[in-house]
Amino acid sequence: MLETAGGALYTGITTDVDRRLAQHRAGRGAKALRGKGPLTLRHQEPVGDHGTALRLEAEIKRLTAARKRAWLHQRTEDASV
Repeated sequence: MLETAGGALYTGITTDVDRRLAQHRAGRGAKALRGKGPLTLRHQEPVGDHGTALRLEAEIKRLTAARKRAWLHQRTEDASV
């Protein structure tokens, strides 16, 4: 999950987070992120297979902005325990 300079959250899947983040930062990633930098990586997690990743991405994308932030906060807290 990335956060734009304006505070918007972007969710996507990849097998190589560093490569994909570099693409987004260079303007070669999703059109929704072009010109919205700097971009900050807020969350990443391995989820298993491609299908599982797609389902989680779709689930997150259906959330409102406030619920995405709550989801992100919960994941961050769980990771620090």
